[in-house]
Amino acid sequence: MKPSEIYKENADNCAMLAEGEPSKDSPAYKRYRRMEQAWRSLAEEQEWLDGEVPPVRTNRADISKKPSG
Repeated sequence: MKPSEIYKENADNCAMLAEGEPSKDSPAYKRYRRMEQAWRSLAEEQEWLDGEVPPVRTNRADISKKPSG
């Protein structure tokens, strides 16, 4: 199993744990949701590192523009 798949499984587990909480205002619910997002971010980054997802393309003209003012 690829690391990105393991990270996604961890994110899914965190989502399940969050849904098991009685209140969406509870600290545990919020913590599980933050952990879920962190695992999903790690999975996306790992996919990029593995070359499965192309890097984000930027418009070079936008980068070279200086802010006005």
